[in-house]
This record gives sequence, C-alpha cells and structure tokens, in this order.
Amino acid sequence: MAARALGTTVVLAITVATAVITLPTAGAATPGKAPAAAPASAGTAVPTPAARRDDFNGDGYPDVAFTAPDATVAGSAKAGYVGVVYGSAKGLQTSTKQVFTQDSPGIPGTAAAGVRFGGATAGADLDGDGYGDLVVGAENEKAGTSGAAGSLTVIWGGPQGLSGGATLLTGDEQYEGIGGKIAVGDFDGDGDADVATLGRSDLHVLSGPFGRDGGAAAPVREIRDMDDLRYMDITAGDFDGDGRDDLAGVVHDGDEYDARRAIVRRGGATGLAEDYTVVKGANGYPLQAGESVAAGHVDGDKYADLVVGRMVEGYDSDVDNPLARGGMVTYVPGGATGPRGDRAKVFNQDSAGVPGAAEVGDGFGASLSVGDMNGDGYGDIAVGVPGEALGTKKRAGSVLILPGTASGPTGTGTLGFNQDTADVPGAAEAGDGFGAAVKLVDADRDGRGELVVGAPGENTGAGSLWVFPSTASGVTAKGSFTFGHGTLGTVGTGARLGASFNR
Repeated sequence: MAARALGTTVVLAITVATAVITLPTAGAATPGKAPAAAPASAGTAVPTPAARRDDFNGDGYPDVAFTAPDATVAGSAKAGYVGVVYGSAKGLQTSTKQVFTQDSPGIPGTAAAGVRFGGATAGADLDGDGYGDLVVGAENEKAGTSGAAGSLTVIWGGPQGLSGGATLLTGDEQYEGIGGKIAVGDFDGDGDADVATLGRSDLHVLSGPFGRDGGAAAPVREIRDMDDLRYMDITAGDFDGDGRDDLAGVVHDGDEYDARRAIVRRGGATGLAEDYTVVKGANGYPLQAGESVAAGHVDGDKYADLVVGRMVEGYDSDVDNPLARGGMVTYVPGGATGPRGDRAKVFNQDSAGVPGAAEVGDGFGASLSVGDMNGDGYGDIAVGVPGEALGTKKRAGSVLILPGTASGPTGTGTLGFNQDTADVPGAAEAGDGFGAAVKLVDADRDGRGELVVGAPGENTGAGSLWVFPSTASGVTAKGSFTFGHGTLGTVGTGARLGASFNR
C-alpha cells in the first residue's frame, strides 16, 4: 500500500471517530542528546550511557511505547495498535499520548482482523538522524495468499514525535511470523543500529543505516538454524565488551515440555556469527533457561549482563526444585568471553529477602526489565509475576524489583507492588495479570528509573497501564497513576492493553 501524505498534525483512525493528538514540544536539549544523568555513587564503575534509542522526539527525555495487540480497530477485532507517552522533566505525561494503527496516516498497510499490529516493539535510531524510531512487529500480517507471514514496520521519530513510517520486512511464507520477536543492536560495530527478528526458527538480520523508504544498507541476511531451535525470546547486548552487540536467545531445544536453553551469537566486523554458543553452568551442563530474556548492566561493569525468566514449571514436583515453585529468574554476568554461566545466580520467591512465597502458577519471571531505580549506578531487575494470587484473587499479579549490586542482584531490599498496595490506584481482581509487562525507564532524567507496568487482563481483558515514580530509595507507590482506553480514546473490549513495552 502506498504511504499516505504526512502533515504536521497526526490524526488517528482508531474507531469511526478520529482523535487529534497534541505532541510534545522539544526542550532546550540538542535533538538526540540527553541531558547529563545524575552521577553514580562513588566507587561504582558504570559504562558511558549509549545514545537514547527511546527518545522519539529528541528532547533528551526517554519515552515509552506500549502495545494493545488484540485491540479492535475500525471494527476489525485483534487488528492491534501501539501507543506512546513522552518523557519530560516531570516524567511521563499522558497529555502527550499518541496511538498508531495500520489505518493511521503514513503507516503502511491496512488494519485487518487478526493481524495483531504491535505484537512486539523496539526502539532504535534507524536512520541516524538523532531521533529514536519505533520498530513494530505484526506476526500475523498476511502477504498475498500467505497467512501469518508477518511484517516489520518502522514509525519514524522527529522533533514533533513519532510520525509516518515504512515497511522494513515482510514474510513470504505461510506462518513465517516475521516480527514476532524483535531485538535491536549494533552487531557489526559500525555505529549504526541493526534489527534482528524471527521468522519461524530462522533469524533475519537487517543492517543499518536505513533509508526513509525502509531500505536497509545491505540485503536481508537470513541465519538458518539446523538444530530445530524454537525461539522463545531474544535480546541484544555487548556481553563480551568488544564494542559490538551480541544476540542472546532463549530457546526450546528438545522434545520435553520444559526443555529450555540460553544461546548467544557474538557480534563481529561482519555482523552476527553463524554459529552460537550455549550458556553453560559451573557444572559444564547447559543452564536451565526460560521464556523471557533481558540485557542490562546489573553489576555496574562494562559488560552487559543477561537475565533470564522462566515461568514454565516442568513436571518435577520436588519442593526443592525452583522450577516447580512459581518460576525463577537467572542472572548471568557478562565477561570477556561473553555470559559467564559459571557465575550465574538464581532467584525465586523463596529466595532470602524476596517478598511472598513461590507457588505453582505464579509466573515469576514472565516479564523482565533492567534499569537503575535509585541512582546508585547498578542496574536493578524488575520482575513481573502476573500469575500471583492475592488471597482468593487468582492471577491478580504483582511486580518485584531485585536490587543490583557490584556482585549482581540480591534479594535483600527487594520492593514489591500490586494493585492492593497502599497508594496504588485501582484494586486487585482475579485475572488482571498485573506485571505481564514491566519496564524501568528514567523518563525525567534524574538518574533514577521509574517503573511502568502493564496489566492486560484488567477489566476483563481490556488492559491498563501503571506508572510508579522513583526516589533515592527506589521506586515508590506514592504518586503512582494509571491510564487506559479512556485516556487513549481507544476501544477497550479484549484489547489487552499493556501486553508489552518497547525494548
């Protein structure tokens, strides 16, 4: 479909009515450059912050994109949308909201039932203009007569925020599912952002810089896996500190229901390696991995660390096995040779200092995010527990934040939040799934990351979002707020707003 003409005002077609969105005005900061963050505590070793890939309007404040992949658009069920709220000196401001569907001006395609536009998103400055762009996956996009071929779209950033877009990649096979998982990083170390996405079990890598027509700097590279790997999730980070991002994935690699492994493809001068390595523990055997994965600097050194969440609990009912008790989170520090599985640490809700108790079905680790919530220079780990029961309210959900230290995460001082926590708006209800998505982001650039939480099951599947401020002591419920379809002007029925955030 040809791109539609763009104007300075973005008009959104969510239902029959349209909504005019007021966009944020860029501040005094130079576009694409953030104001200096608060200094870390003395004695910490923190890598130089990378350029903000999630600053879509270039005002120096990180922004947050969120998804509602099952939303109804113009009468089409599960067509899906993505939205954004912009950061500022006062944090995230819902008055700056934007919503994009495939019926929005300048966005390729047409909203159609079942496409699930926004199934995955990631931020990156694809064209090198200093503004973050939003990469959006739609794994069920139809290509010709091929159903669920999938697609990747970019929505371009600029001084007035996100506007217009281009197609980056479409699938050409039935059920290929392009865009189901997305990771962005500089895999070849040339300074330009690259994009990796999954198609069935194969990786597709697009090399930057990208043109405004969506064209990549080189033909799409397809890395075929011959080992029957079934990817659950992917993330990018420089785990070996060589200046090039690597790609980590968690895969289902066996016939057993709970077979999970973590693998890493190293970046290099020509991009990602064809071969991968399996992350192994101190005993020489592959580490038990999971279904979610994140990267960040937890221990404050120059190496990115890997964090893996596992909520599939397997068949083992042994009470001493953390896999049988509500899920687990495994921290794997980076090092000169990549992720150091021999130094891994495992946490669940029975770990010392972690609130609650590990119970079957909790889903501890279903979602993950790494960020510094208190400005001490160490990355903390937000852990979603969307299956957590609160009294008789099954699957009401909660979020826990494990503090980071020079030796990695610790259970001591873990913070916990749910909808029954004092000062948190709303009330916990069965099926809310609070914590199905989590994100730590320093939207006001004070050196402390705020917490954003999605509860896609809220209001019988309509979904909603929560924002928690931060202090020198970390994230706090005081001053937290929530917003949803009423604020966004979107159709709530079955939308599952808050299913994920941009990475």
